[in-house]
Amino acid sequence: MDENTPPIVQVSDDEAWELLRTTPVGRLATHAAGEVDIFPINYVVDGSSLVFRTAPGTKLLELTVHHPVAFEIDGWTEHSAWAVIVKGEAEELQHQTDIDRAAQLPLVPWIATLKDRYVRITPTSVSARRFQRGPEPDVSYTF
Repeated sequence: MDENTPPIVQVSDDEAWELLRTTPVGRLATHAAGEVDIFPINYVVDGSSLVFRTAPGTKLLELTVHHPVAFEIDGWTEHSAWAVIVKGEAEELQHQTDIDRAAQLPLVPWIATLKDRYVRITPTSVSARRFQRGPEPDVSYTF
């Protein structure tokens, strides 16, 4: 680790959106009725929002009942790591023109199940950080 580089650096909005554009999978956190759930999803950036496909089920029900969601992506190399967190409002697309537009996005389900519902996350905040990774600690364990 470079001693002159802070271990945690706030990332610019432009870089956060670039990381969102280049990372195909993230985790969506929803909550309803006092329960919090986290779902892995593949998504695409569409302008200044995120779009994903889903099927009827827990995820769609929870974000329909309670629109605020959190979404997170991360990645790492040998020397650094990063994380982007999006907080916003999720809404299933209902108007046919919106659905038709979303259907043109490069968004293909990763598993062979019917995912015919489109959801858009409109961010209220986007934050990102980069972390300098240090050497593995030299720790020996005695049991």
